[in-house]
Amino acid sequence: MSSLLLVGLTALLTLQTATASSARLTDDEKAATTAKKSTILRGRASWYGREFQGRRTSSGERFDRHQYTCAHKTLPFGTRLRVSNPKTGEAVVVRVSDRGPFRHQRILDLAEVAARPLGIVTHGAVSVVAEIVPDTTPLGPTNAPDDLQALAVDPAELAALHTNIVAGSTEDADVAVTAEPTASYTVQAGTFGDVRNARATIEKIQGLEPGLFVTTLTSASAQGKTLNRVVVGRFATAAEANAVRLRLARAGVAGLVRQSENL
Repeated sequence: MSSLLLVGLTALLTLQTATASSARLTDDEKAATTAKKSTILRGRASWYGREFQGRRTSSGERFDRHQYTCAHKTLPFGTRLRVSNPKTGEAVVVRVSDRGPFRHQRILDLAEVAARPLGIVTHGAVSVVAEIVPDTTPLGPTNAPDDLQALAVDPAELAALHTNIVAGSTEDADVAVTAEPTASYTVQAGTFGDVRNARATIEKIQGLEPGLFVTTLTSASAQGKTLNRVVVGRFATAAEANAVRLRLARAGVAGLVRQSENL
């Protein structure tokens, strides 16, 4: 009888342990799901359009610049993101259908139709905030989150700023932490009417010096034609920019140093 009782107690304890483990697993899964839903991405976003129309994306579907899709390095295909421009308050919902971007430390490449309302087509690249949203969220233009400006601030940067304020706290601390703006410079490596020529120049520069930041800024000429300006780097001094200009010139890429715009 005592043996049977011992076996019964052992089985009961085993069942309770398995149930508790299952409950913990469920809680972990819920936490992971919650974390995924609350993921915030911050960084630069660029765009791609006509030159890639109809090509196969990494997901296997055909790229369509008129669809609200985007490329991201790792998020699962089909993930929906609400992408907002903190400067303008404009936002769109897009679906991940491709991999990239793989340069310039950018976080997203948006299809042309999605990039336009955010000002990305005009500027080449802009700083954005992206949030994972439910799969049922409609694609296309949408309202930006009410707390967009708060979301745009990286908690790590905010913590660092707080640490600096505390460490250097004085009666004039609120004035002391406001740094004077510093001038920055770029190398303009050409202006092209055909975006393919601009991209070819970018690829050549990246082949010569992979560590350089290179982007394309688009603007309209007086005749209404689209111009694609290839801009290299953002340098603290004109001397640094000129050194890069000279290296590129020796490799056959002519350019000139300009005081930079906010890229």
